[in-house]
Amino acid sequence: MEGNTGNQSVKEVAVVTGGNRGIGLEICRQLASNGVTVILTARDEKRGAEAVSILGTLGLSNVLFHQLDVSDPSSAVRLADFIKEKFGKLDILVNNAAIAGTTSEIGNPETFRQEVAGMELKERVDRIRKHMTEPYKQAEECLRTNYHGTKAVTKALLPLLRFSSHGRIVNISSRYGLLRFFRGEELKQELSNIDNLSEERLDELSELFLKDFKDGQVERRGWPTEGGFIAYKVSKALMNAYSRILAKEHPSLCINCVHPGFVQTDMSFQVGDLTVEEGARGALMMALAPKGGMTGGFLNRTEVAPFV
Repeated sequence: MEGNTGNQSVKEVAVVTGGNRGIGLEICRQLASNGVTVILTARDEKRGAEAVSILGTLGLSNVLFHQLDVSDPSSAVRLADFIKEKFGKLDILVNNAAIAGTTSEIGNPETFRQEVAGMELKERVDRIRKHMTEPYKQAEECLRTNYHGTKAVTKALLPLLRFSSHGRIVNISSRYGLLRFFRGEELKQELSNIDNLSEERLDELSELFLKDFKDGQVERRGWPTEGGFIAYKVSKALMNAYSRILAKEHPSLCINCVHPGFVQTDMSFQVGDLTVEEGARGALMMALAPKGGMTGGFLNRTEVAPFV
């Protein structure tokens, strides 16, 4: 294989999960605009194909769709087989697919947006929370998608990333995944002590959290409870820790987490304070960073920040 010389005879290849809307779609658009061949993935074939054709109308013919359900490991294996056959390597993986782990009683998003229009950001978030419940089924789904799903996709694609001369993984995280939201010192310490933390232990903590959630022991154990989005916070904290473990195990790759900010997406009922372009900025910085850059780090939008 020739190197990426001059006209980039070997094009860079990227995968973006949850690429059919919001930040994911914007990341696909900007990567493709930078000459990267993008595999846009989504669970829903129709929506994924629509997203690719929208990008096509913008003159971006270097985007193709592949179905991916991140909560189904066999789906990730099928994606890996497709990339291996077609490209033989992968340069960039953006793990963006995620769910909130809540059910919402917001009937009409448009009415809701008008209702919160003049409010401060914190008030808007509080108002979303008032319309939310966090059932066990949603909590379980949230961990299965945001933590286990991200991990399954990463594992399936790791061998292909290692075939790249500069493999990068960008995990779209959240400031809600920071350890300051955990109440218990013991959990905080354990999740920040990356040298002693294993992937097996993260899986155990995921199970433990769901058991505590079911048994009403969340507060007693010291999981994050204040401000809601409990399962989402735990799922992102576990994913952050997994990213750091991975960065340590694979020093030749650049693996980082990015908090995009509170972006106007469907997940925020379009009431965030940032556009998708602004929200995608940090992820693109990491996805397009030159070789030898930061790894095992966390960006708060575009600034390097601690995991705590």
